[in-house]
Amino acid sequence: MITLEEFKKKQSDKCRLIGLDLGSKRIGVSICDEKQLIATPFKTIMRSTAKEVINELRDIIEENDIRGIIIGNPLNMDGTSGSSAQSVKDTSENIEKNIDLPVCLWDERLSTVGAFNLSSQLDVNVSKREKKIDENAATFILQGAIDFLNN
Repeated sequence: MITLEEFKKKQSDKCRLIGLDLGSKRIGVSICDEKQLIATPFKTIMRSTAKEVINELRDIIEENDIRGIIIGNPLNMDGTSGSSAQSVKDTSENIEKNIDLPVCLWDERLSTVGAFNLSSQLDVNVSKREKKIDENAATFILQGAIDFLNN
């Protein structure tokens, strides 16, 4: 895995990226435009076998001409890594091993809270809000990363 700083240095042209919020039951997926200005919710993948998840990610990547993967890193509020961060790191390493694209971890502290609060402000009803929370969290993660890349 590389840092977003390393990714920024290696990136010769702007390209579409995929953002992932790796939960224990679901994976939120977002993608950004070719100019890396706007991240958009894409879908939620239900966790199954690692092979099935990798295959579904490959399909999304190929269909959308994705050139890099940003994965939310669930650090504790004090910046330390806990069990969730270790699980994400393990899954990220598996993704990196099986998909030939740069993989970056991005600090996702408060991304789910931010996504939930945003949908609350937009007056989205609770059942829709909960259904879309993972892909909205992935969007929050990816938007933070592309904002960093653009600065």
